[in-house]
Amino acid sequence: MPELPEVETVRRGLAPTMEGALITRADIRRADLRFPFPDDFAGRLSGRRIDALSRRAKYLLIDLAGGDVVIAHLGMSGSFRIEAGGGADVPGDFHHPRSKDGKHDHVVLHLETAAGPVRVVYNDPRRFGFMTMARRDGLAEHPFLAGLGEEPTGNRLDAAYLAARFRGKAQPLKAALLDQRIVAGLGNIYVCEALWRARLSPLRPAGTLVDAAGGPLPALDALTAAIRAVIDAAIAAGGSSLRDHIQADGSLGYFQHSFSVYDREGDACPTPGCGATIGRLVQSGRSTFFCPRCQETTAGLVKIAR
Repeated sequence: MPELPEVETVRRGLAPTMEGALITRADIRRADLRFPFPDDFAGRLSGRRIDALSRRAKYLLIDLAGGDVVIAHLGMSGSFRIEAGGGADVPGDFHHPRSKDGKHDHVVLHLETAAGPVRVVYNDPRRFGFMTMARRDGLAEHPFLAGLGEEPTGNRLDAAYLAARFRGKAQPLKAALLDQRIVAGLGNIYVCEALWRARLSPLRPAGTLVDAAGGPLPALDALTAAIRAVIDAAIAAGGSSLRDHIQADGSLGYFQHSFSVYDREGDACPTPGCGATIGRLVQSGRSTFFCPRCQETTAGLVKIAR
């Protein structure tokens, strides 16, 4: 499942082409993806100008003139590609190619841009992504977006905010950080990386990072800084470049090559002088990668977690 940096990378890749463009025609080639498309989706898109592209958590938001917003999610294998100049391919250095099989092209937007006609194609072999439509003035109350926590890229995500949400929680840090009601868009990969950067056990109860008065302890300050740093680094590098993700121009980011713990079970911890090897445990059905020495994850706690 794509995480926030992947969706932000796609947004930045699509924005120069899509923002300000007119949708002259929309081809919707099946009745549904993960969910059914809205009624008359093609008709409601055709003839509309795209005002802006934005993101909330892991959702791509396409603002249309007139106040409607398309809410899109990439699912497991969804991707957008840009086709211009009569070519069927897009530029890019493919490390793990995405599907360009036309049978998986489910949505095609025909755009008129300042540079001429362009097609933006949504391809999704597994069909676990989706698109729906909502009104901009009611977007915050939409079922997909209502109740989401603060963005890890925004100034409002600080140690005081997390302290208020963590206070009294016995829930493990890993699970608390994956709760989209606390931090929106933060997923498994970057939680593992942030906890390693902050030298915190994924099993530590979230409430232990809060003092008796409800304020953040220094460890929570370190965690907040680590979350922001790892997300900023991933966005700057163009996303994690997992097998099912490419940038909008067809190229892959390469942030995965600098992962410190994620998917590195058995490798040496990159902390100089540590000497431990990266371990793995399963929490709520998801793999957690960690350094048992740097993050003070004891064998006893690992046993309890299992």
